[in-house]
Amino acid sequence: PARTCLCTRIRSPRLDHPVRVTVLQHSLERKHPLNSTQILRLALKNVAVAAVSDVNSGVEFSISPLEQDREISANGLVSGVEVGSPNSVVESNGAYCPGDERDCGSIAPNGGEVSEDSKVPQNSRACGVLSRSTSKPVISFRMGKKGIIESIDHVWMSQIGHRGADFDSILDCQSAHDVLSNGFVVRKSQNLVLNSSLELEESEEFVLEVPRGSVLLFPTKNALSIDELKAAEFKVRNLILLDGTWMKAKRMYSENPWLKLLPHLKLDLEVMSLYREVRSQPKAGCLSTLESAIYAMKAVGGSPEGLDQLLDVFESMVDDQRRCKDERLGKSTSG
Repeated sequence: PARTCLCTRIRSPRLDHPVRVTVLQHSLERKHPLNSTQILRLALKNVAVAAVSDVNSGVEFSISPLEQDREISANGLVSGVEVGSPNSVVESNGAYCPGDERDCGSIAPNGGEVSEDSKVPQNSRACGVLSRSTSKPVISFRMGKKGIIESIDHVWMSQIGHRGADFDSILDCQSAHDVLSNGFVVRKSQNLVLNSSLELEESEEFVLEVPRGSVLLFPTKNALSIDELKAAEFKVRNLILLDGTWMKAKRMYSENPWLKLLPHLKLDLEVMSLYREVRSQPKAGCLSTLESAIYAMKAVGGSPEGLDQLLDVFESMVDDQRRCKDERLGKSTSG
């Protein structure tokens, strides 16, 4: 409905922030009415969103070094279509709520026509952010249900010895760290059941570019605070967030072990989420994707004017939800 449209509420759309935001969105979070990632996509220039599904059958991952002789694109690409553009076919939704096991937000498709030159490949079920890297994979592994790695192959086998399907051993290899810290491209392909005969087809779910300077905003026990990150003189170029319920976010993390290759960042904040008026939060610091992204971008520096105004837009969206809830309650009482 027009009265709940957010577009006109954003006073400075397409803000150009030096830090790119990449949202890994759980595939089941697309249609939730409370969506904060939609505001990010409307308001910021450098935003990419990739859909991520649970591993329910066999899935293949490959990791390749990022080409060093080309610039990182301002936006991610989704099958040749800029994320956040009017012709984008990406569906996105948002919420990052450490400790919260409830749904945290999503949106419906943004629509729009796609030109013949930029159509989504037919074998792409949930397109992610495409990269043009042509480097050969340095890591390949197959994962089964529940995030169990069934087999793995990488170019550092001779240095660390073959330890079965042990992805973590790569993290301790200095040569691997030196190569992957310069950026990499991760590809995920999942086997899909086609019919009742259980025929399988491999479908590419996403191809995601992870540039040098990427960090994951996720509160693990080894995650660094903003001050610790600055003390290490780490320049943040790309902020990655996991979007879904807390349980879904934890599953995405365990089923995407390549995320462990990145520095982890946590926000030590005692602020209460604007969600609190329509959805209870377990504790202070449990924030939506939008709130987490804004606080993190402000903390790492280079925040453009107008960034704080996005919190006002988010608050107005929450007000819409509360008003609609009150209207429903009023009708049920009068009936």
